[in-house]
Amino acid sequence: MPSPDGRVNTIDTDYRVGQDNIQRSIGPLTFDIHNPVFFISSLTIVTFVLVTLIFQDQAGAVFNWLFDFVTKTFDWLFLSAANIFVVFCLFLVVSPWGRVKLGGTEATPDFGYLSWFAMLFAAGMGIGLMFFGVLEPVYHMQVSGPLGLEGPINTETGEVDQAQLADARGHGLAATIFHFGLHPWAAYTIVALSLALFTYNKQLPLSIRSAFFPLLGDRVWGWPGHIIDIIAVFATLFGLTTSLGLGAQQATSGLHYVFGLPETLNTQIVVIIGVTAVALISVIRGIDGGVKVLSNANMCFAVLLLFFVFFAGPTLQILKDTWNGLSTYAADIIPLSNPIGREDDTFRESWTSFYWAWWISWSPFVGMFIARVSRGRTVREFITCVMLVPTLVAVFWMATFGGTAITQVATLGTESGVYQNVIAEYNDSLAMFAMFGDMPLTYVTSTLGIILVLVFFITSSDSGSLVIDTITAGGKTDSPRAQRVFWATTEGILAIVLLIGGGLTALQAMVNATGIIFTIVLLFLCWAILQGLRSEPR
Repeated sequence: MPSPDGRVNTIDTDYRVGQDNIQRSIGPLTFDIHNPVFFISSLTIVTFVLVTLIFQDQAGAVFNWLFDFVTKTFDWLFLSAANIFVVFCLFLVVSPWGRVKLGGTEATPDFGYLSWFAMLFAAGMGIGLMFFGVLEPVYHMQVSGPLGLEGPINTETGEVDQAQLADARGHGLAATIFHFGLHPWAAYTIVALSLALFTYNKQLPLSIRSAFFPLLGDRVWGWPGHIIDIIAVFATLFGLTTSLGLGAQQATSGLHYVFGLPETLNTQIVVIIGVTAVALISVIRGIDGGVKVLSNANMCFAVLLLFFVFFAGPTLQILKDTWNGLSTYAADIIPLSNPIGREDDTFRESWTSFYWAWWISWSPFVGMFIARVSRGRTVREFITCVMLVPTLVAVFWMATFGGTAITQVATLGTESGVYQNVIAEYNDSLAMFAMFGDMPLTYVTSTLGIILVLVFFITSSDSGSLVIDTITAGGKTDSPRAQRVFWATTEGILAIVLLIGGGLTALQAMVNATGIIFTIVLLFLCWAILQGLRSEPR
């Protein structure tokens, strides 16, 4: 409870007071329901699915309007908030509160560094790296013009201005790293740190509402808390389904490229159904028996593919691109973060604004998952690892995949498969496979790429299901299996419905809408973290 001087003492409130957790059985199935979060969340999603399916044409028009409205109207909010998150996290690293240990002074980590990093990487943005790792560096180098820069390639003749190429590739890589670097991981860190602090140090349930105790007091167990958790469920669902939609598109393109399967909506639906079925098995097995195993396997596949491209591609140029991308990112991060007075409206609104909405929508899912696997870390260690390690991985990943693709475009011109699919046609889901097409062992690497996309797909789905299940069960991590199955199935159905109702734009539109609301939630979480840390022994 807050003390007279405003500090938050160790919270000893019994969460069961004022909470309505209900055990309900439907036939042989048992649900541990946190009323009314479960009911309102599930009924709203079911209603949304039915309306979208019944009014597909109207829904598609609404999704298109919503996407344009949010990205063009609230881009300043997303960019400004993301900057605040980065600065706040860096402040905590250098502050005396960095020595606070999550779980108390005697807590020890539940997972070793390797498994911990694997789960961070797989849950955080694995599908995004696969989908945009080739597309973005090439596209930003030539087409989108971040910060008003011009591309070095004559799109009519395919000729490359070598004098502009080195500078353009650096800015193209930096713009991509910007979208996968410190800013998104800062948003994840805010949610994860708040949950870990108030769960492990204050003995509150693992739920978003718990972090609002310094602000709302016992009201977090009433309707204000219900609303916060419901918003978190919606943000997680739509952020996750966007990733599932991207993964389904890329996997379908890969299956068409390698095996000749039809690249249709029906194939995407079959992929989602298959992946959801596998994810259900992982969800039932839990973190240790499911998510951890898949994350470690995923890391092995990712490292294998990464180093193949590194050694089979232009190795020396990749090393140069790693430094060039990192140094240009450091130089461009402030102008790219600027929310006003920019000349690159298309880049800021269509790319950065969408990305920030997507990552913020994903932050309840990724944040809660990171919190569950990060007990025993100090605040300084936690923030440094969660923000810095994935950012460095993104730098090397983009330099390897994106740098190789840029080199192919520069040397092969219009003959490059990447040129044809990214610059000429913008076939986003085929970009990575087009790069493999200009490398040795094309079918082997393409098949491995498909497997990696699918496993990233599965790890996102199963870990997201566990998170949503925890929220709707009132913070419990041992809810009945039937409930976990329900949410894993719901995610797959929602992804299918949004693809039918409006394709990728529908997925992006719903991410943007929920991202606006949860941006405000994250800003309040920054204040709550400060209040919670003030009462901790340093």
